[in-house]
Formats: sequence, structure tokens, C-alpha cells
Amino acid sequence: MDTPEIVVLFGTRPEAIKLAPVVMALREAGLRCFVLASGQHRELAAGALASFGLSADRDLALMRSDQPLNDLVARLLEGIGRALDEIRPRLLVVQGDTATALAGALAAMHLRLPCAHVEAGLRSGRRDAPWPEELYRQVVDRLCTRHYAPTEGARQHLLREGLEASRILVTGQTGVDAALLLARQTRAKPACFPALQPKAKLIYATAHRRESFGKLAGMLGALAQIVAERVDVEVILPMHPNPEVRRQAAPFVARHPRLHLIEPIDYADSIWLLARAALCVTDSGGIQEEAPSFGLPVLVMREVTERPEGIDAGFLRVVGTDGAAIAREIRRALDDAALRRKLTRTGNPYGDGKAAVRIAADIKQAREDNAARMTLESGRHIERIYDDVGVA
Repeated sequence: MDTPEIVVLFGTRPEAIKLAPVVMALREAGLRCFVLASGQHRELAAGALASFGLSADRDLALMRSDQPLNDLVARLLEGIGRALDEIRPRLLVVQGDTATALAGALAAMHLRLPCAHVEAGLRSGRRDAPWPEELYRQVVDRLCTRHYAPTEGARQHLLREGLEASRILVTGQTGVDAALLLARQTRAKPACFPALQPKAKLIYATAHRRESFGKLAGMLGALAQIVAERVDVEVILPMHPNPEVRRQAAPFVARHPRLHLIEPIDYADSIWLLARAALCVTDSGGIQEEAPSFGLPVLVMREVTERPEGIDAGFLRVVGTDGAAIAREIRRALDDAALRRKLTRTGNPYGDGKAAVRIAADIKQAREDNAARMTLESGRHIERIYDDVGVA
């Protein structure tokens, strides 16, 4: 392809999901866009992109099994830095709060390359939750030159931290774009899912974050307790490939016939679950933003969330990591017959499905403004030359 104007960098599955609509919008706007994968979640991220008919233009394959964070960030910084130095785009786009986003923004800064941050400004208010992502995101925001805040609350965080208002644009959440794009596709029940009772109350569960390590037994125990108590409830929990998650989940794989711990699913299958579940129980971030598009209540198995808009709108409830508390809140949510009806009438506080279009339009406008500025400066330079040689 021609020398790309923009490199869109991703490493994890959530990044791939949230950047796919951005790549599509940039290309529809006529911008030359190169998709660079770090390989942090190699198979999962590639599968997520494929759901949108996309693939990486280059995969750096930098991840190693059981890699300590310091080693991971060092490898990412070196590999991404070399790739950017070779490609030499006009702009790098990163997303979120991962080691890939951190290394990409830092590598771009070292090369004096402008960097735009999709999903800028999220804050939990605690340095250690989520860990290490809370601090990663803050550093990325400092390194970047353009900030695409998903909500007004995120914008306010950036302003309070001293970032320039002219460099911040509230766009909505690109994850909402992605969810709505795939929700429009009509799909049968995925073949990888177990047989389910026709009228079962389905709970979609995920658990994988680093700060959850050591607490997964309590989380999964709460889910096992609920299916044991209630014959009309089934749980689907796709297991993350992280070896530590697998180790802690192993005792629950065959614990109960209606507690289904299955292999990872693709993004389209996840959207199928969100559209049909009665409740979501998760420690993930992206699901908190996607679920409101389906009127789905979410119990967040964390101590804090950096997505308070969902709490204010009634979609999210932070329930902590204690198993007894999680089980209690699951019962409460399942027994609240009016909750789902109420939420279905409430709009998604994280966006309207047009965030990526706003981002692409802003980048294109910046390119045109820059081209006009360069033309003006070039004209002034020529005028000065003419003056120097006495040309009328």
C-alpha cells in the first residue's frame, strides 16, 4: 500500500474491537490507514478484527508466555518503536489502557510523532484499580497530542489534569459502535454454546483481570451457588486464555451442569449473549459500555469502576469481589422484574454508535487544516524570497 498517513495500533482483543470501527471510518473518509498489531492477545485480537472483515497489515508477535510486565513493556516499546520508525506515518492512534497503548504512545513521543488516544480520560480515582491500567491510561493521556474522550465526564478529568481543551473531543465510545454494528447481523445460536433451557434466565459472566487473581474462586463460587439454588438459571462464562485464570477456574469446570465454563468466544458470539442475557456479571471494562445498548443490567465484580456514567443511568452496580456479596446481588437483580424493562427504555450513556465517524472526521479536518497551514507558510516563504531578490 502507499505510505500510510495513519497507523492504528492494537494489541488486545478489546482494543481490536474498539478500533475496528475507527479503521473502517478512517478508510471510508479516504485516509490511508495501516493496522499494526503488537500481538499482546494475538489469536483473540485477530478473531475480533475478523468479525468486522478486517485484519492486521502487520503482526509484530511480541507476546511471550507468562511474560512479566516489565519484560512485556520493554519488548513492546522496542518492537513498536522500530515499526513506527520504518513506516513513518503522520499520526499514530492508540486505544485504552493496555501495555500496547502505553508503549505505542511512548515510542511515538520518542520519534516526535503525533499520537491520538481513543477512550481518553477514564479514571477510577484509585491508582491500584484497575491495576496497572489506571496508571497506564494516565501516562498515555500525557504522551498523546489528541484526546478522544468517550463522555463529558472523561473530558472533565482531562481538563482537571491540565490538558488543553482544544485538544479534547467528546466522541462517544467506539465500543458502542462495534456492538451496534454486529447486533444488526442476524445470527443463530453459536455452535460453540451448550444446549440451553428454552426459557432459562441466562447470566453472561467474565472474570480475568489481574486484580481479580486470588479472588476468582469466590467469584466463580457465587455463580455456582446461584445455579444450584435456581433451576431456571444458566451461566455461560468464556474462560480467558491467561494461564493463571485457567488454573483458578479449573475446579469449577465440571462443578454444575448449568455452569458452563467454555473456551473463548469471538466478539460476534459475545454480542449474541449480550442481546439475550438476563444479567451480566463481569470484571471487564468493555462489557460495561456495550451492555446498555441491550438494556442489560451489569454487576461489576470490582471495588471501583472508571465508568460511573453507567452507575448514574442505572445499568451498572459495583458489587466487589466477595463471593457472598456477589451471590446476594445476583439474586437481587434476577428478582427485580421491573429493572430490565426500565433499562430498555434508557439510552446508552456511552454513545450513539457514531463515535468512530466523529474521530475520522476530526483527523481528516486536522490533516486539511495542516495542509492549508503548510501551503500558507510556503507561500509566505516564497514571498520573502521574491522580496530578497527584488521580484515585483
